[in-house]
Amino acid sequence: MRNCFAGSGWLGQRSFTFKFFYADMKKIEAIIKPFKLEEVKDALGEVGIEGMTVSEVKGFGRQKGHTEIYRGSEYTVDFLPKIKLEVVISDERLDAAVTAIVKSAKTGKIGDGKVFVSNIEEAVRIRTEEKGEGAV
Repeated sequence: MRNCFAGSGWLGQRSFTFKFFYADMKKIEAIIKPFKLEEVKDALGEVGIEGMTVSEVKGFGRQKGHTEIYRGSEYTVDFLPKIKLEVVISDERLDAAVTAIVKSAKTGKIGDGKVFVSNIEEAVRIRTEEKGEGAV
């Protein structure tokens, strides 16, 4: 029987790097209509999501803005006001959180928004220096 940890075994011929993760975490970024913020916040609260970051942003997608009339002149509004919501959660809570956002933000009309999910490698709470999911 070969010693796998000796230089002659198959393991000795490869280089391995081990990186320890606390828990798999995801970041949800949702762009929604401003008047839907309270509904989305309440829906996330119902599935146990308490913390979030909210920003007022402007943008456009397929709707490409709209035209308005101001003092008799017509002009185009390219960037529409939106809300950007950011939440970092564990993998286990991802599906429930995305479902809650989509159901509560949906009006069925153009411009309802988007939800983006990305991986988070690390999180650190500054006050206590906790790391991983405990920092969130």
